[in-house]
Amino acid sequence: MKKVYIETMGCQMNKSDSERIVGMLSHFDYEECTNPREADLLIVNTCSIRQLSANKAYSQIGVWGKWKRHRPIKIGFCGCVAQQDREGLMKRFPYLDLVFGTHNIYELPELIKRVEAGEQVCAITEIPYKTDETQYKIERKGNLNAWIPIIEGCNNFCTYCIVPYTRGRERSREMDVIIDEAKKAVAQGFKEITLLGQNVDSYGKDFKDGKTTLANLLRELNKIEGTFRIRFVTSYPTDITDDLIDAVDECDKVCKYFHIPMQSGNSEVLKKMNRRYDREQYKSIVEKIRKRFKHVTITSDFIAGFPGETEEQFQDTLSAIKELQLDYSNTAAYSPRERTVAAKWTDKFLSEEVKYERLERLNEVNKEACIESNKRFVGEVLDVLVEDVKVRDGKRIITSRAGNNKIVHFESETAQIGDFANVKIEKASMWCVKGTQV
Repeated sequence: MKKVYIETMGCQMNKSDSERIVGMLSHFDYEECTNPREADLLIVNTCSIRQLSANKAYSQIGVWGKWKRHRPIKIGFCGCVAQQDREGLMKRFPYLDLVFGTHNIYELPELIKRVEAGEQVCAITEIPYKTDETQYKIERKGNLNAWIPIIEGCNNFCTYCIVPYTRGRERSREMDVIIDEAKKAVAQGFKEITLLGQNVDSYGKDFKDGKTTLANLLRELNKIEGTFRIRFVTSYPTDITDDLIDAVDECDKVCKYFHIPMQSGNSEVLKKMNRRYDREQYKSIVEKIRKRFKHVTITSDFIAGFPGETEEQFQDTLSAIKELQLDYSNTAAYSPRERTVAAKWTDKFLSEEVKYERLERLNEVNKEACIESNKRFVGEVLDVLVEDVKVRDGKRIITSRAGNNKIVHFESETAQIGDFANVKIEKASMWCVKGTQV
């Protein structure tokens, strides 16, 4: 067997893509390895959401290029940066053997044949390559969480975001294909099914039949026999329907957890971002969800230093986190991305010093929000899934995750990875809670 090593950067969608890539390569006598120095084929699966991520991928390719001087390896570059930079990658890194975009993943079997024949291949298209994806197996990592993409792409064109250009327009997968994939994952012993999409709650809109929706998909997946959980990320605020909230309430296997990026707490900035809601609309959505579920966790995303953002507008972001009692937020300083609208507003760019000073303050407020959120669960009993077991000072310390995504630590002599348990929360810290198994 030949060996392939994949360095996966970025979101869960990239992780899912890598699992599919390894599955396809297994049909060509490749097996995945964990040591890149042992690989015959090296692939970096890239993320372009921020320039830092792209630079990390370029750096990795540079290292591998030096290795190629001493042994006959093949080097591949895929993902969102590949879709964005295209042929320019091979000009910049002439030792690359293969570049393929997000739309060309299922073309990989044909591309590999060409590469192994000695051809240098660049395959980037604007239209997704069509094939029967079910003919290829998926090499999932671990045995706890199975990532299942249900919709690809984005139609929103937020002014800061490169995703519509790298992932294309929204395209939903057939519901029966998703259900079959979930059934196989559960049969293999996976304990969580995570449904993925840039806008996961837009699922089915492109089918236009009124029946193919995220809410109905959750209901169907909930019928699968077995003990497992269902999650979904990431939600667009105004696409969270009452029917979706009803489905989360109805389905006992669906986690009471919503990741809803807000991006800014100021309505004027949200308009410049081309987000389809204002502060009050977002607030009403959060309040509706919190009233419905006792142990719900709501997390978000925020950008510090968007072009033209004033100090007063930034203060609205800080106050939003506190007012809405958001449990946790992913944060980042604004990073201009080529081809996006906001990247052209160079006269409105804030200095790096201002952006990162605001990011620092944003992170401090986020930390405070995390602590306050965790304190709210002291005295409550949470249903958790064991993810890791370590022995410290003769005690078995369990790391687990609650349905609402809280990290929970507790001691147990019997709990094993993959077990479900009930834990009464007794102590809260910044990033986790601790308790006793009941």
